[in-house]
Amino acid sequence: MTSSDSFNIVLVEPEIPPNTGSIARLCGATDTILHLVHPLGFSTDDKHLKRAGLDYWQHVHIVHWDSLDDFLSAQDETRLYFFTTKTDRPFSDAVYRPGDYLIFGKETKGLPEEIRTLYSDRCYTLPMKNPHIRSLNLAMTAGIVLYEALKQNSYTV
Repeated sequence: MTSSDSFNIVLVEPEIPPNTGSIARLCGATDTILHLVHPLGFSTDDKHLKRAGLDYWQHVHIVHWDSLDDFLSAQDETRLYFFTTKTDRPFSDAVYRPGDYLIFGKETKGLPEEIRTLYSDRCYTLPMKNPHIRSLNLAMTAGIVLYEALKQNSYTV
């Protein structure tokens, strides 16, 4: 599996082990590459992280990056899609192709403002009707976006 023939989920400085574990399991189930941008808010040996991924870890392709700058400088920016609550453009408006990178910020702060500004034309959101709800859970959001990308590409099991 290479990053050009599968989708890529990128977690920028994730903080909550069960979210990352659930996303790792999602990646394993869909042959999606998981990119973890450091620093992480936990150890990859965390028991909650491992429990959320259960015994699937050996089936997940995980790439570690020292920083967001390192990750971004190694990518073709036309393949990057950023997800944030700080835009009005719905995720379903994007046209996804295998090899694209679906990028999510940390649970408590989201993506850095400078990244949202620099890539404002590549930022998308999951619309929510209730204005009292700040955001969806990171793992749920990643799953919804990934399956939209897979659906657009006639994904079947």
